[in-house]
Amino acid sequence: MKKHNLDEDDVRIRPGKSKSRPRTKDRPSFDNMFFGSVSTVDRGRFTVNPEGDTNILYAVKARELGRKGLVVGDRVAMVGDPGGGIDHQVRIVRREPRSTELRRTADDNDPQERVIVANADLLGIVVASTNPEPRIGFIDRAIVAAMDAGVTPFLVVTKSDLKDPRELVNVYQELGIPIFVIASGVAPTSIKEFVQGHASILMGHSGVGKSTLINELAPDAHRITGTVNDLTGKGKHTSTSVIAFPLPGADGIVIDTPGIRSFGLAHVSRETIINAYPDLMRYTEDCPRACSHNEQDCALVHITDHIILERVKSMQNLLAGNTATGAQ
Repeated sequence: MKKHNLDEDDVRIRPGKSKSRPRTKDRPSFDNMFFGSVSTVDRGRFTVNPEGDTNILYAVKARELGRKGLVVGDRVAMVGDPGGGIDHQVRIVRREPRSTELRRTADDNDPQERVIVANADLLGIVVASTNPEPRIGFIDRAIVAAMDAGVTPFLVVTKSDLKDPRELVNVYQELGIPIFVIASGVAPTSIKEFVQGHASILMGHSGVGKSTLINELAPDAHRITGTVNDLTGKGKHTSTSVIAFPLPGADGIVIDTPGIRSFGLAHVSRETIINAYPDLMRYTEDCPRACSHNEQDCALVHITDHIILERVKSMQNLLAGNTATGAQ
């Protein structure tokens, strides 16, 4: 058998693991950061309104942001070419601290809460005086959610030309919240002036005229408006996602939300719920000691006014489903 003369070039050396780059504490400086507010969220893609500009930017999250979630209203820092268009998305590298968080759960027994909108300071509760009929339980839930978030609630009653809303308005005037009445879909100057300079959320059931109001406040929104089904008395959902629109002059934003089907408040404390019903407390003088306001001997059960009695029932429903403890 013929022998081979081997040398070192014939020896195969098993390759080892490549050396990783040495770690460093240096991080990107992002000296060219610019800021904006998230206006829509769609499966990991975002549109952002840059500060001091009416253009819309398309953005993705950068690795530096980590697992921090983003919602409409978040103020963010970005890098990239702000003039690149949809084919050159900017990167969101930082989420600024939130001043407020409007939160909800799937239902009153679900402890898992999620943030809907960040950094808003006004919450507009939009109801119709009729067609569809106003729902006291929904109004009260929205007021409780606003108080929990540290957001100022205000009430908007539409379609006053179809039915006099005075009875409903009188009840909520006792809470001292701003109330605006709209007829024929024409928003009064007072509400336009009220929302200027603020980040306002509008929330309401389908068919109450929320999209019409959005178009009045932000003419460039071009929201599709719907009608109410004569058989069911319910409207068709025309808003399918949360979206923010700049007000004229870029002085504030108005945030549209989908028509509400459920609004759980399992995360809200008992104290916050009761504090949202100050007008009912004068009826509790004859309540048993340490009354929970959700029992048969409670003095609230003797109220006869049907709207106030609806507010009693809405409070009792919230207290019955409440699972949170401690002050919020």
